Amino acid sequence: MSGWNTIQQVRKLEERADKLGLKFAAYRHDDRYGENVALVPKDSDALPIYARDAVMYVGSLEGAGSWMQGVMWAREYDRMAVDRNLDKKRERKEQDERNKQMVKILKEEKLSLVKT
Repeated sequence: MSGWNTIQQVRKLEERADKLGLKFAAYRHDDRYGENVALVPKDSDALPIYARDAVMYVGSLEGAGSWMQGVMWAREYDRMAVDRNLDKKRERKEQDERNKQMVKILKEEKLSLVKT
């Protein structure tokens, strides 16, 4: 089958991006020929400290694979060298940020209901 290896490679990259809380998107700025891809947060819960339209990476598919491998390596190194419980701490901080954003939204809704 023609292009099967490319399809498999793209699927593996999508799975790796999903593990990191990212998804592939089209790059919107100065990409006339459609050669670049962008990695953005997959939803507001995945990476709460980033805006949902924040672009984390822009470049080729091959470059995206290398970039994601580097991020995964850095996280593993942090676990080994810095703190074994880093994942739990990261998850806790992300949940704290989600809670903070939820409180802000609820306060804004409450204020808008009081004004009307």
